[in-house]
Amino acid sequence: MAACSFRRSIASQLSKILDLPPENLIKSISAVPVSKKRLIPADFQLSIDSITEDSSSDHSAQDLQLRAQMLAEKLKCDAVVTEISTGPGTVNFMINRELLAKTVLQQVLKDGSEYGIKSELFSTVPRQKTVIEFSSPNIAKKFHIGHLRSTIIGNFIANLKVALGHQVTRINYLGDWGMQFGLLGVGFQQFGNNEKLKSSPLQHLFEVYVQINKAAEDENTKKLAKDFFRKLEEHDEQTLSLWKQFRSFSIEEYIRIYKRLGVHFDEYSGESFYQEKSQEVLKMLEEKGLLQKTIFGLQLLQCFLSKCRKGTGIVDLSEKKDLSSFSTVMRSDGTSLYITRDLAAAIDRMNKHNCDTMMYVTDKSQSNHFQHLFQILKLMGYDWAERCQHVSFGLVQGMKTRRGEVIFLEDVLDEARSRMLQNMASAKTTKEIENPLETAEKIGLAALIIQDFQGLLSSDYQFSWDRALQSRGDTGVFLQYTHARLHSLEQMHGNEQLTDVNVACLQEPEAISVLQHLLRYDEVLYRSSQDMQPKHIVSYLLTLSHLAAVAHKTLLVKGSAPELAQARLCLFQAARLVLANGMKLLGITPVTQM
Repeated sequence: MAACSFRRSIASQLSKILDLPPENLIKSISAVPVSKKRLIPADFQLSIDSITEDSSSDHSAQDLQLRAQMLAEKLKCDAVVTEISTGPGTVNFMINRELLAKTVLQQVLKDGSEYGIKSELFSTVPRQKTVIEFSSPNIAKKFHIGHLRSTIIGNFIANLKVALGHQVTRINYLGDWGMQFGLLGVGFQQFGNNEKLKSSPLQHLFEVYVQINKAAEDENTKKLAKDFFRKLEEHDEQTLSLWKQFRSFSIEEYIRIYKRLGVHFDEYSGESFYQEKSQEVLKMLEEKGLLQKTIFGLQLLQCFLSKCRKGTGIVDLSEKKDLSSFSTVMRSDGTSLYITRDLAAAIDRMNKHNCDTMMYVTDKSQSNHFQHLFQILKLMGYDWAERCQHVSFGLVQGMKTRRGEVIFLEDVLDEARSRMLQNMASAKTTKEIENPLETAEKIGLAALIIQDFQGLLSSDYQFSWDRALQSRGDTGVFLQYTHARLHSLEQMHGNEQLTDVNVACLQEPEAISVLQHLLRYDEVLYRSSQDMQPKHIVSYLLTLSHLAAVAHKTLLVKGSAPELAQARLCLFQAARLVLANGMKLLGITPVTQM
């Protein structure tokens, strides 16, 4: 990694003066972010605060500045560093310009898709086994837009972990059990159509569910639904056969839709898998003395306040064991609840995969549920509960299609594609492209992902089609446009593998800005890998696209002397490669024409 060799060189000089091992200094030396507006006369900086031993005490800005100046005076320029200066509490290093161009471009072209990932910043990070549960829609219910967020966030985390050498199992835990299947079964017996179930299962089951729901308060319907679900739990052949059809046809359709998203799963699991195992969990809770039945006194009062019925099974989670915090794990009739099935699923997964971390990607309204889940696992004596993590995200407001409310994920994908097709048709720059539908789909998806990933995942945000699909500005469309433009530049000039190029001639400020920015890629990946936030990569790629756009305007390839044209082409190829790598991590397929 280009940045690594420069960091090491700076660290080895600093270690002699500071009497610290070079490896202790490497993470304190960071590449200086490039601003769109101004040029920075430094490539790396050392923060004095990060190497001060008594960093717990607050140092005044004046004190840090003085220390920076004293350290800078002891340092010398060499073949790598050509200029040393100080900033507010920092020592700044400028790298030899020819060496910068040569090292960065050689490294990008040599490492290809592994550029940034091979960095020594990741050398101390252990390779782990991770199970990620994400997407997890409910069969027969609306594919809530929160499921889209869960799908793209889970996919990003899985992509990033796989790229960094971790072993990842992607699980889709379907809502395929529970009382709603009693209602759905009765509904299908009354309003169902086998042909429609085969051709569009999600749509048809949803329509049936809406119809039967109108009669859900009717005592007879309630009784029929309860009977259907009881038969399902007792494994009645006919009832089970119908349920299996609902499930398998729905999964087939989901797989097709996930394919459009570029998402795959290693396992399709579901609540139904754990219906029996959840009874074992209740038995374990009882044996460990954790399961309490709500019968009298304070228990009854506490449960009355939380609408808990007599005879319900609960686990006391309070520190003082006063039921100030508890979780309901069993209905009064002895059947399991959602959390009981989740406990069974977690135990089963850990036994099966023996993973280092288990992640659940759902919206923040479920934070309480996962807090309880992890607490109960810990009380049961499972120390690995510490390694379970809830990756929560905020809600999306205002996601509507032209026809109105979003009911299915496919509505969103179709809408993004059709709006993008319309924009492409009306754009003057659009050339005749081979597969406009497929291209519009990939660009539309990039627009959705970038709008979603720009802020903190935990933040709610207001969705806007117009903002998402703008071709200029900080959008997924702009990233795709930049990639396609750089790709066609390579096509136009032979598309050959560039070797033995004299890149020393890349000295223009626009070229230096792109090179400085490419230096930072490993730090950005490291930051995202630490906090699982895609926004660092998004912001990096948008800046890269803006810098590449400026360079493309000023650093002409056509009409330049052959040596200069080759060097510039090499710069643009490196920028496109890093742009493509980052986009793929986010779950975006780069387009080559638009």
